[in-house]
Formats: sequence, structure tokens, C-alpha cells
Amino acid sequence: MATDTAVSTAAAPTDTDSPIRLAVIVGSTRDGRFGPKVAEWFAGHATLRSDMTVDVVDLAETPLPMDLTHRPGPDDLAALEAVTPRLDAADAFAVVTPEYNHSYPASLKNAIDWHFTQWQAKPIGFVSYGGISGGLRAVEHLRPVFAEVHAVTVRDTVSFHNAHGLFEEDGRLKDSEGPDTAAGAMLNQLAWWARALRTARTTHPYGT
Repeated sequence: MATDTAVSTAAAPTDTDSPIRLAVIVGSTRDGRFGPKVAEWFAGHATLRSDMTVDVVDLAETPLPMDLTHRPGPDDLAALEAVTPRLDAADAFAVVTPEYNHSYPASLKNAIDWHFTQWQAKPIGFVSYGGISGGLRAVEHLRPVFAEVHAVTVRDTVSFHNAHGLFEEDGRLKDSEGPDTAAGAMLNQLAWWARALRTARTTHPYGT
């Protein structure tokens, strides 16, 4: 179930040379979560680029209603207002997800299901973290979900295996060479797809 009626869709930018608006979505809402540390590291990489602006959407700080409906009431609309316009405005997404029980968190699925047009014809990259698998099984479960809402997932990912041991207390990586390279590659792919799809949506509005 998805709804695109809660908040009106923002107009797509007409300037194809304007910076790409990247929304970094922190998918975990669990107490003691590690996600904000990973998201802060990745968002820091993105903000260094001259071709991107970054908006971090933390689902723990902007909780969405748990009961999906096509007719959200005032409380539901107020909660959606904190998230939906920001997804509307984005040209691309980076989803930061842990792996819970071989998949991704329910809070992330809830955010996906509350929206539809906000994902359409936009690229999505994944930054995952976890134990030995690095959250990659969560990523593979997310790809068909986003395909169903007409999003385009990029090939390359950033993954942190046994993530808690890789970061210093202040959020810095102990060995950043590999992750830095992976983040750069994924951001390059997101930038290419974001610009191409933004131009396409502006020229020919997307329809299902």
C-alpha cells in the first residue's frame, strides 16, 4: 500500500546544471543504533562535492505513522509534513540501512510505503552496515522494493562489515581508504543518474 496524496509533489527543478539534491535517509530507529554515525560519515563525503547539496532525513527524528491509509488524519499529515516534502525535493537518495534478521528495518519499509511519486524516476544508492555480511542482504531485499515504486538503484554500494570496530568514538574511520573509494564511486553513479533522470522528468514528466 502506498499513498501519494498526503502532501503535494514539489516541482522538479528546470535548471539542469543546478546542484543535485541528495537526501540521505537514516533507516534505523532502534535505541542504541549505529546508523547516525555511518550517515554522518557518508553525508560528509557528499557535502564536499560542488555538484550536490545534502539533506539528512533521520526516521528516528521524524517518525511516520505506523498505520498506512489513503486518508491520513491531521496527526498523520503533520508527521508526513516533516518528511514528504523533503523526499519530493530530492533528485537522488542514499539509504543508510542496517541488517536486522537477514533484512532491513520495518521503519524503512514504512517510509517507503507511505510514499510513491516521491521515489519515481530517481536514483537510489545504499550505504549498509552490520556484522560479517555488512548489511548487504538488506540491500538486496531493498532493490526489488524500490523497483516496484519505479526508482532506479545504482549498482555500487558502500558496506561496512563488523561496523562497530571500524569507527573511532568521534565518528572517524580507522582505515578510510576503501570506504572513501567506494563512497566516491557510488556518488559518481548517483550524480550521473540524478542529472539524467532530472532532465528526463523535466522534459517528459514520468508516468506509470
